[in-house]
Amino acid sequence: MSLNAPKSANGPVFRKVGQNLYRLESSGGYYALFKRRGKQFRKSLKTTDPALAKRRLAELHEKIARLTQTSGASKMTFRELGERWLGNQIGLKPASVSRLDICLKGLAPYLGDVPVRNITHRHCEDWIAGRGKKISPSSYKHERRVLIALLDYAVRDGLILNNPASGDAVPTRKIARPKIMIPTREQFRLLVETIRKNDSRALPAANLVELLAYSGVRLNEATSMTWEDIDWQRGTFTVTGGERGTKNLEARVVPLFPALRELLERIRGDRKPESIERIIPIRCAKTAIIKACKDAKLPHFHHHTQRHYFCSNAIEAGIDFKVIAGWLGHKDGGYLVARTYGHLRDAHSFEMAKRMTFTAASQAPANVVPIADAPAV
Repeated sequence: MSLNAPKSANGPVFRKVGQNLYRLESSGGYYALFKRRGKQFRKSLKTTDPALAKRRLAELHEKIARLTQTSGASKMTFRELGERWLGNQIGLKPASVSRLDICLKGLAPYLGDVPVRNITHRHCEDWIAGRGKKISPSSYKHERRVLIALLDYAVRDGLILNNPASGDAVPTRKIARPKIMIPTREQFRLLVETIRKNDSRALPAANLVELLAYSGVRLNEATSMTWEDIDWQRGTFTVTGGERGTKNLEARVVPLFPALRELLERIRGDRKPESIERIIPIRCAKTAIIKACKDAKLPHFHHHTQRHYFCSNAIEAGIDFKVIAGWLGHKDGGYLVARTYGHLRDAHSFEMAKRMTFTAASQAPANVVPIADAPAV
């Protein structure tokens, strides 16, 4: 269909109703049709209302006017745009940048050499069929986000008119929630004792496991903690995450819980360590934990298990979700804690309910003092 002949004998019939504005006879829907620098654009305005069609046509004109028509920009490939986009992702942690780079490499075989201006929904479908069904839902989620973000970046810079991956064009995949393994108090005690018994040199590993369980911090936050972060007088400790920082790059001040204070006093002993000295001299206790779990016939616990253990104990103590979230460094006011550990509070509630044994029966339960024998007030 040419610009000057909007009617087609073998296809839909369009009637010109304004400058660059056409109406489809069969449905009454409006379309924009015009040329710019040799390239023809035809796009549905998705309305049958003439006034709304004119407004959307004006918005479309503005978008097309922003399209970059220089030779260099028109030839830019998806891979080249990805390198430029990744270089502009400032303020991210190295691990996050690495994750984005991995996603770009996963997309490259399907879109890498395609000029950005030529990318269509078909290219996105090729990625879904060729890779999207083979990778895990989590990896799919990350690559999908990068694909959409990168093409939004292209729209912003005037390389393409619309994002072919936006909206429902690229479907999501449901990620199954992993089963959380939370040790009982007896299992935790056995884990620590087994680590200590296995090797006298494993003392820092046992201390690390206890520190994680008594503070609720992440592994990097625990291993980067120094004695300078402990405020004995105020009864607090500061979580900084060291050089890598915390997950949200914000330091937080947390109360020095009784069990944690006792552990730190035990580690410090009678000596006076330097303020910049790390409390835990090792970076992980993975090997020690795996060996202890095997020797003691425990489930496969790991570092993050101790964070779950901390949360479960806090919930059983009746502490509010919002307070726990603040200790953990969450910024959602307790939503994630409630969603992840809410069932623990329900289970604890039912256990506590078993103690409510009073009744109106003639024979009083063992925990109820008969009125006749009750002391005078």
